[in-house]
Amino acid sequence: MKSKFLTAGLIAAMMVPAVAQAQTREIRKDRQDVREEQRELRDAKRYGDRSDVREERRELRDAKGDLRDSKRDWRRDTRYQNYRAPFKYQQFRVGATLRSNYYAPSYRPTWDSRWGVPRAGRNLTYVRHYNDLLLVNTRNGRVVQVYRNHFRWR
Repeated sequence: MKSKFLTAGLIAAMMVPAVAQAQTREIRKDRQDVREEQRELRDAKRYGDRSDVREERRELRDAKGDLRDSKRDWRRDTRYQNYRAPFKYQQFRVGATLRSNYYAPSYRPTWDSRWGVPRAGRNLTYVRHYNDLLLVNTRNGRVVQVYRNHFRWR
């Protein structure tokens, strides 16, 4: 009985990264589709008639909708649900100093290009504090940048 639960747990743990990769691939494909539709709309405006332009606009709108839906699905990923730190919420400002337990490894999400924030530099790390995303200098604990309500889709 224990081995069945253990096996099921291992399979589930291995599936989570695969699901995340599939979502990332889908977003990348949808972005490529939007670029392609924009290119086709430009060509239709340049060389086509009104019906061609109208059709390409409709296709571009559909491609943008698909991209928006893919991003929404990624944001609804269950790994980001019900995040709560073991301390109460505090609104941090740039220049504030954090205690080391605020930027412990368990609160450091790995950087992801879909967040729309630059990659953390040397001796810097991103820290999630409830729905805020903080860029923190790990040597002295100072907050360098604050992204308020960055995880607001919850």
